Amino acid sequence: MEWEASEVEAEKFKSNKTNITESWVKKHTSIYKQATRHPFILSIKDGTIDSSSFKIWLGQDYIYVRAFVPFVASVLVKACEESDDSSDMDIILGGMASLNDEIAWFKEEASRWEVSLTSDIPQRANLMYCSFLKRLMSSEIEYAVAITAFWAIETVYQVSFSHCLEDRSKIPDELKDTCQRWGNSGFSQYCHSLQNIADRCLEKASIDIIAKAEQVFVTVLEHEIEFWNMSKGEI
Repeated sequence: MEWEASEVEAEKFKSNKTNITESWVKKHTSIYKQATRHPFILSIKDGTIDSSSFKIWLGQDYIYVRAFVPFVASVLVKACEESDDSSDMDIILGGMASLNDEIAWFKEEASRWEVSLTSDIPQRANLMYCSFLKRLMSSEIEYAVAITAFWAIETVYQVSFSHCLEDRSKIPDELKDTCQRWGNSGFSQYCHSLQNIADRCLEKASIDIIAKAEQVFVTVLEHEIEFWNMSKGEI
């Protein structure tokens, strides 16, 4: 994996060790908004989403979540080996436990929407995203980098679906549970916990690791946008 982040920017973060992740959100605000205010999400909020788009997302995200599980497990292993705070493991374990419920939810939703999870094959955007996760599972990837990716992935969904729950939204009744699943306040608190871990690790990291983590953050956003595009049939 090639890292093309600026060492000058990384040095700046080292001189101001607070809210590094928030600084990245502001710095990369354009792509961040593309990922969290994507037309796919906006179509859910305004009630114009096409059922075929939702079905694509449902089947493809199920495939993705199954690939996400071993990634989270690898983050847990890195936390065990590299973290200086034992509470990290508790937070990550909580996330892993919820993934079992999440997979069950996908199966129930797929049955309700008549989506076959056994015959669905991963599309290109999904394959690329899952390959990215697999590379992050390498023992050569530092914990600070991996936890940054974990936080970013979860946060995109939380921010996106919480936007759907804002006032004056016209979410179709059949999609309200989907929006609640990732847009609820409990999941928001969980994402903030991951963000706090990432910031703590980055504050103690070297300049090159900070630069690497920033590039991973941007790459996550790029993959999320492509995943949303795929769900709208834009391959």
